[in-house]
Amino acid sequence: MKIIKLTFSLGVFVAVTSLLSGKTKDPGTSLDGYRFEFPCKGAMPKNPKKGAGCQSALVKGDPFKTDNFKKVVNFGGEAGKTYKVTLRFRGVVEPMMYKNGKMDGDYFYIGGEPNNGTYNIYKIDIASPKSHYFLNRQDKVGHRIFTIDYTKTIEVQGGSSITLTGNGQNGKLISNFAQHVVPEIAPAPKPYHGQFIQIDVVKVIESN
Repeated sequence: MKIIKLTFSLGVFVAVTSLLSGKTKDPGTSLDGYRFEFPCKGAMPKNPKKGAGCQSALVKGDPFKTDNFKKVVNFGGEAGKTYKVTLRFRGVVEPMMYKNGKMDGDYFYIGGEPNNGTYNIYKIDIASPKSHYFLNRQDKVGHRIFTIDYTKTIEVQGGSSITLTGNGQNGKLISNFAQHVVPEIAPAPKPYHGQFIQIDVVKVIESN
């Protein structure tokens, strides 16, 4: 075993020790850069028709049961502490209606449940404090596609699990027929063949 002698101040020692132990300075690291993705099957047409849909590439069986995905991540920080987490959401999405919750801006929806059985659902579930959010709220659905770019602040307790889910519900989605591109987000400068939302963590601060 090779031994390396290091000489540094106490502050540097603490920082290096933290890295070696696998701890991250930012509790939001597990969320930063996560992408919800609903890819279309096949290649993007050169001249898509307005309002065109596509078959979901996620489907591996029954389109009403397998057009979905889920990822569970663990938020960092200290147990017992609550953090205010500011998130930036950017992407290309279709509209979806929700009910029995609370609107917060044009697209963000706090609590509630889906209010349509065919359009794409983008959802974040926080285990503690128990809460959930939808990301593509609109007053009505339809064959349209649009870009989003907004920030919201939510509360998450240290060590809480966060479940990120997408549900296309029926094996179909509105294609990116307008060939929207979100600047600085892959695959820019090319349009994404389907829909996506990328989460970027803007800041995390303790709230208690």
